[in-house]
Amino acid sequence: MTDTSTTTPAPKRIIPIQAAETTPAQSDARREEVVSLYKKSEKIYAREVEGWFRNWRLLLIWVTQIAFYGTPWLSWNDRQAVLFDLGTRRFYMFNLVLYPQDFIYLTALLVISAYGLFLFTTVAGRLWCGYACPQTVYTEMFMWIENKIEGNRAKRMKMDKSPWTAEKLGRKVAKHAAWIILALWTGYTFVGYFTPIRVLGAEVQSFGMGPWEIF
Repeated sequence: MTDTSTTTPAPKRIIPIQAAETTPAQSDARREEVVSLYKKSEKIYAREVEGWFRNWRLLLIWVTQIAFYGTPWLSWNDRQAVLFDLGTRRFYMFNLVLYPQDFIYLTALLVISAYGLFLFTTVAGRLWCGYACPQTVYTEMFMWIENKIEGNRAKRMKMDKSPWTAEKLGRKVAKHAAWIILALWTGYTFVGYFTPIRVLGAEVQSFGMGPWEIF
């Protein structure tokens, strides 16, 4: 007769495998291997392009920046043409004067502008981002300054790889000085939309400088 009884197998012993002992030199080598997986980011050198779309972008940059830098200096009925005077709670836009109770009209104007932006973006793609967005505009302006002072892409790459000389230092200093002047003048103009820019000029003159000598 065949024995059909089953026997329970004995549990297996699980023997933990001890980690191999490593020397300090081997540990340093492993850490170096991990660090080597991260590649240092390389500097991006933008290349100049030419063409129809490039010319349109330059045209819109000129138009938008002339409007931005020039509008605070316009006078209208013995006052600044466009001024958001937060102190007196009055918004001046040429003949239009808005008070706090008229804020609904300004809100409607902003809503219409937002929907207009959505419409143009849907119909024409990156029309705003590619031609009139402040980030695009000022990136183009800063890059133009860099190209004029340091040269084109090939010259900039060659100069950055070369050792430091008096000419290289001078070009770097001139570029960053021009960038700082542009940034400060942009900030000065932006503040002029909320504080009368001629008042700002008078305050600067009180320190013995004209508004054009602030830098």
